[in-house]
Amino acid sequence: MVYIMEIYADGGCRGNGQLGAIGAAAAAFKKKNGKYDCWTRTLPSYPPPTNQRAEMTAIIVALEQALEKFEELDNNPRLHVRIYSDSRYAVDCMTNWIYKWANNGWINSAGNSVANRDLLEEASDLEDRLKEEGEVDYIWIPREANEVADRLCNADLDDQRDMDVTYAS
Repeated sequence: MVYIMEIYADGGCRGNGQLGAIGAAAAAFKKKNGKYDCWTRTLPSYPPPTNQRAEMTAIIVALEQALEKFEELDNNPRLHVRIYSDSRYAVDCMTNWIYKWANNGWINSAGNSVANRDLLEEASDLEDRLKEEGEVDYIWIPREANEVADRLCNADLDDQRDMDVTYAS
């Protein structure tokens, strides 16, 4: 038996890469009844959040949740995990570039160190664990098709903004 998991992932950043930037990642696991199990993660302030770090963190959250869901299953089925993202960067990282970069010692085609290597290696390790149980596909979708994860991500960003209190000295 094959157990199919569909997970929508999205990341976002406000103040992209600048001091004081905020970032969030979200993953939404689509259940058979059409409802979602959802998770969000606030990005740490260091290194400064960027859109790319947020999108890769969303992939990590999706992979972590797929592993957790698998551990909850009783009959040890073969997995087919589909992770949907509106980030071409994240999808391309996981389907094309990661293998080239790993083989090149994490140096990109311009001769520079690969950005976000820490997140890419973490995602790769999680993916390897999932691939022991089946397949993992990354599918690019247009932003409007990623509404649930996008809404979750923006809600987390709004919460961070609302919690930002400036204290008088």
